[in-house]
Parts: sequence; structure tokens; C-alpha cells
Amino acid sequence: MLDAPIARIENLRVEFETKAGTVVGVEDVSFEIASGETVCVVGESGSGKSVSSLSLMRLIEFGGGTIAGGKLVFDRKEGGEIDLAEAEQSLMRTIRGNEIGMIFQEPMTALNPVFTIGRQLTEGLKVHRGMSASEADARALELLREVRIPEPERRLKQYPHELSGGMRQRVVIAMALACKPRLLIADEPTTALDVTIQAEILALIDRLKRETGTAVMFITHDMAVVAQMADRVVVMFRGNKVEEGTVEEIFENPKHPYTQALLAAVPRLGEMTGTDYPKPMKLVGSNAAEPEPIIGSDETLLEVKGLTTRFPVKGGFFRQTVANVHAVEDLSFSIPKGRTLSLVGESGCGKSTAGRSILRLVEPMKGSVKLDGLDILGQSDRDLRKARADMQMIFQDPFASLNPQMKLADQVSEPMENFGMYSASERMDRVAALFDRVELPRSFMQRYPHELSGGQRQRIAIARALALNPKLIVADEAVSALDVSVQAQVVNLMMELQSELNLSYLFISHDMAVVERVSHDVGVMYLGRIVEIGPRRAVFENPQHPYTQALMKAVPIADPRKRKQEKDLNFKPIPSPIHPVGYEPVKNEYKEVGPGHRVLISDSGY
Repeated sequence: MLDAPIARIENLRVEFETKAGTVVGVEDVSFEIASGETVCVVGESGSGKSVSSLSLMRLIEFGGGTIAGGKLVFDRKEGGEIDLAEAEQSLMRTIRGNEIGMIFQEPMTALNPVFTIGRQLTEGLKVHRGMSASEADARALELLREVRIPEPERRLKQYPHELSGGMRQRVVIAMALACKPRLLIADEPTTALDVTIQAEILALIDRLKRETGTAVMFITHDMAVVAQMADRVVVMFRGNKVEEGTVEEIFENPKHPYTQALLAAVPRLGEMTGTDYPKPMKLVGSNAAEPEPIIGSDETLLEVKGLTTRFPVKGGFFRQTVANVHAVEDLSFSIPKGRTLSLVGESGCGKSTAGRSILRLVEPMKGSVKLDGLDILGQSDRDLRKARADMQMIFQDPFASLNPQMKLADQVSEPMENFGMYSASERMDRVAALFDRVELPRSFMQRYPHELSGGQRQRIAIARALALNPKLIVADEAVSALDVSVQAQVVNLMMELQSELNLSYLFISHDMAVVERVSHDVGVMYLGRIVEIGPRRAVFENPQHPYTQALMKAVPIADPRKRKQEKDLNFKPIPSPIHPVGYEPVKNEYKEVGPGHRVLISDSGY
């Protein structure tokens, strides 16, 4: 039997005042969280998950919301139960960070860009725990080790922008755990993380929960994470709780149609076992016929040989180059027309740099890139601009890649204008057709990016990438931040466009279940090198390299009876990719283990 609840939300109602009148963020939600228990709150964007957690922290007022009804009862251990909805902000400042810790979804906005990591970690310890500077520094170092950050001593002196997304998220988690809170609220804490780091973070939160009896409120839209973490699940839809039950009940016997649809949209690793070609998912409620597999052609579109990209590390009095970051090292692969090659690996393995180097958004040091026979690296700036019409990119964060001051129709027509394609009226007709193609209403053409949800913004990014009829699209984590059902729709859309327009994709991702769904071929990257590459079926069903095997083992499965144990996750810390000037790494040598399936034999350090 679990202890008395640490937190109880009773009939919570939250309202926001807008120009159009009152908007209800959460209508009527009640649930409780006991000591040592993980309650997962699931639902799509806009269902009220984050609003509930921000209300519990009483941060909702700073976001323009008001708690219009209900109670937020919190057991303070010393001092008994209080209703946080009635508490003064001065008391809330004592409770926040000390008794209730919060891991925010977006680590870059949760960290202060002008302070070092060390200063941000020690601040709460000094304020809430009264530690001296040296004690706080020692605890900060210990926390960074707990969240498995490599070279923690160096990280304490660095600033947030110097860390990768996964590292920043681990720092935010360390900050939330610093004061050993009674209640930990985790708002999508692993959305932007790699599979291996996600597995470690989930195991870490689970271990801390068991050791310290912390109650965990875990907000997510990733059903595989829910299966891994939850004791109980609360399903939210449009500001209301539609279903609640133990994790087994929700997964094995969902009662509400929304829960059933949510579970049906989850891509599960192993679903494509035994099939050679990718095919779109059949979504609940769609009347479309059974999707056809996408076969593609054998004619090569993109050929990359020996691609190497390094970034200089400056230092010393004269800002000379003292070392190099070996981001991409001797990369070779090809993509046929109408097919998809996925690059997978952890943050910092060089997959995004590889995509940008191919488009020459980052200048490679050496190697060759040929697109339909044209040597991309040998083009002058003017000729490169022309060649860029054939290769487009969909970025990870659609909000950052769209201009907040331009209407959506102008953003989609801008590439055509830049290249002098079509007349003004033809451009608008084409924009309207592209909106239809990505399944957005034409009324959205006059809207701005902030008026759309994340999934809708990503559709605009896809429409803009298609505007010039490219042959190759580099999709850099294009669906990683989307809800399950939206992700399924966007992935299906990308695959339908591929079969219609014979597009080739370089699909960069860390989500193995999505990669299995969309890929013809898969390359696994580690420290700037491809350690294993081959047909998707061969790599997924018969992984040969130890790193690929570790990666597959880390993927959470959307089944609560197949939970990963911490002892299963024995990842080696990733060595530093920074090497002194003059260091020449060994050339990549591969062994063929099957038709088109190659494994790196020269030392990759794993």
C-alpha cells in the first residue's frame, strides 16, 4: 500500500484571458500522487498537461493564467498539508526548487544564458540549503556525475550555449534534483534526448524515486516512456481527464476512444520486422486503403565520399587554433532516387553536421558530394545557389526556422520568388496547392507562425521545402518534438510525398521506432563516423556493431511488461571528439557482413 498522497489536485480549473474572451486551459481535473509513485499525465499539445503542472508550481500566473477553481493540496512534511492555490508567492518561492522540483521541457529557456552551469547549479543549494560555496560546488559536481555528463569539471565552467541539447537537458534535471525535492514534476523531460540518454535519465529518475521516496508527476506524449515509467496513468484531452488507471489497465484495456487512438498511433519497434520496404501507418479512423510499400529506384541521386568536417577550437592570447572538433570523419554513403537513408546516433555524434555539410551550410574540410552527378563541393557561390533548388532542409525546430513576422503564405512562396520561378499569381496558386498537399486549411495562409501548433508549423516547413520541387530533402529531427498522433500524420505525409514525387530523404533522427518505419537504409553514427550501415531490415534485425546493439537495447518499448532495467543499460561514456592540431585519425575500414550491410572494423573507440 502506498503512503498518503504528497500532492492532490482536486477539481482544478484554469482560465486565460485573451482578446477573444476567456479560454479554459484546464476544465476539471482531479488526481493524486503518492510518495514513491510515478503518475504519468499523457495527452497531446493543448490538452492541459503542462497547465496542470504549472498550476501546481503556481507559475501559471506568470503565463497569464488564473486558477479559477479547485484545490492544490501539498503535504510539506514539516508543517503538514497546505493548499498551494491559496499560498502567498513568498511561501511559494521557498517551496519551489526546494520541496517541488521541476524539469522544464525546453532546456535552453530554463537555463540562464549569461551564467555558467556551475553558478546555476549552486544557486539553489546556497539559497535553500544554506551551503557554503565549496560545499555547493562539490554537490554540483556530484549531481553532474549522477546524470552522467562527461568531463563534469569542465562543464561547470561552461555556458549553456556550449552544450548540446541532450547535455543541457541533463543539467536541468540535475538542477531539479539538487535539493532532493519531495515532489518532482517532469514536463516532457526526454522529448529532445537520444535513446541512450533517455534510457539513462528514465532509469535515474526511477532510481531516485525508489531511494528517496520522491513522488513523480511525469508529463509526456511518448507512450513508450509511459510504459517504462508509470505506476498510474492519467489521460487528458482538451482540458479534461478522460481516463485514469494503472499502467497495465491503460495499455492492455483502454476504455476511452481517445486513449485507444493514442495507443494506435504509437510506432513500435519491431512492427516492420520481416518487411523489406517502408510503408505509411494505417491510422485509426482513416478510411484510406491499406498503404502501399515505397520501393524507390536503384538509380543513385546522392553520392558522398570521404566527407570530413572539423571545427577549430580557439585559445591562447592570439586566439589561435589549439585543437579541432572532429565532427564528421571520413563519411561515405549513397542515396538512390525515391529512397530514404536514416542517420541515427546520439547528440554530438555528427549527424546534423553531416546533413548541413552536404548542403554546404557548413563548409566541409574535404571529401566529395555529388547530387545527380553535380559536384556540390566544387561549385562557386553563384552556381551553388542554383544547385540548392534541388536540395532542401527541414529543420528540427520549426518555430526557429520560420520568420515570426511573415505570413505563412509569404514564407512558402519566398523560395520561388528568390529563384524567379512562376509569376505572382502562379506562385499564390502553387502555395494554395502546397497547403492542400500538407493538409492545412487555406485559411491558414494569412496566419503567422505563433498562431499554429508545433505539428502545423512543421507542415509549413515541409511545404516550404517542397516549394522548389527538390530532388533531395534533408530532414533533421523533423518529427522529434511532435505529439504521437501528429508525428504519425507528418511521417505518413512525408512518405506519401516521397512515393508521389519520387523524393529522396536523408532522415536524421534518434527515434529508432520512427526510423524503422520510414527507412530503406540506415547508417548508425558514433563520434563522427558511420559504424554500421545497410538495409534497414539487416541493421534492425541483425545489428553487428556493439554500439548498434547497445542503441537497440536502450529503445523503450510501448509495453509495460517489457520494462528496461538499469542493469541492462551499460553504455560507455562517449569520449571527447576534440583532438589536438596535427592529429590524424585512422581511415574508416569496413567489413561486409551481408548484401550492402557493412560494419566498421577500424577502431571507433566503442
